[in-house]
Amino acid sequence: MELQNTYHEPVMLSECLEGLNIRPDGIYVDVTFGGGGHSRAILEKLTTGRLLVFDQDPDAVANAEEFKGDERFTFIAANFRHIKRYLRLHKAEKVDGILADLGVSSHQINTPLRGFSTRFDADLDMRMNPNSEKTAREVLNVRSAAELQKIFGMYGEVHNAKTAAEAIFSSRHNSPVETINDLKGILMKYAPRHRENKYFAQVFQALRIEVNDELKVLEEFLMQVPEVLNPQGRLVVMSYHSLEDRLVKNFIQKGKFDGEVEKDFYGNEIKPLKSITRKPVEATQEEVARNPRARSAKLRIAEK
Repeated sequence: MELQNTYHEPVMLSECLEGLNIRPDGIYVDVTFGGGGHSRAILEKLTTGRLLVFDQDPDAVANAEEFKGDERFTFIAANFRHIKRYLRLHKAEKVDGILADLGVSSHQINTPLRGFSTRFDADLDMRMNPNSEKTAREVLNVRSAAELQKIFGMYGEVHNAKTAAEAIFSSRHNSPVETINDLKGILMKYAPRHRENKYFAQVFQALRIEVNDELKVLEEFLMQVPEVLNPQGRLVVMSYHSLEDRLVKNFIQKGKFDGEVEKDFYGNEIKPLKSITRKPVEATQEEVARNPRARSAKLRIAEK
């Protein structure tokens, strides 16, 4: 199927479906529609139920065409940080399950002009929503060395974040950092030998998270989940790096992102969700061999 070539094979598809515990008449949300792989599988399990999907990337709209005319399906062209508002708008204030497959789709990575991949030379863009204003180019040319160091260190766990930031800050005074090759040219001498690809992947991850405000978006989304889930409703989240996974884990375990879980007057823990999986679910060796994207995926499942 073309979708499989253009986007990606859905990661841990059967585990996601099992985690959602789908009822044929339930209402479900896929907040990361992408190529539609997870959504298609959810729809196959619905009879009178509904599926609402979110995606801010205009390229994803074309993948919704195959569902056109299906009254069970609703496409919402928006960032999932606004989940509560849009569900209310589409008369689905309470839902039975929410799926989030975080990270960048293979389609975005494999489209050179989007600037997500170190494999191509292109403008430093990295916007998941091409209509948003902030680009990686702007971040690299406007932010101070201290701000760049914080971005690389916090979001990419780049070991020499200060050196990299100062090199970029110094270089841009001669000429702006416009393209992927510009950035790689500046940082190549600071990349560990034989580990250059991993190093640039960390730098790019940091820039992508900053450009798309990914961690803030995830926090805002998670805070709304208990409000929109029905009792016994399920949250299924797949993350691909430790920063995301930590936020998801903490929110499920504590109902907040840091500190200790709060308790009521009687000592009962106050948290809206309970974890269904003691540890994050990981892809099987067979799936990783078939789909390398699954290697870093961690799946957490919670119930209201």
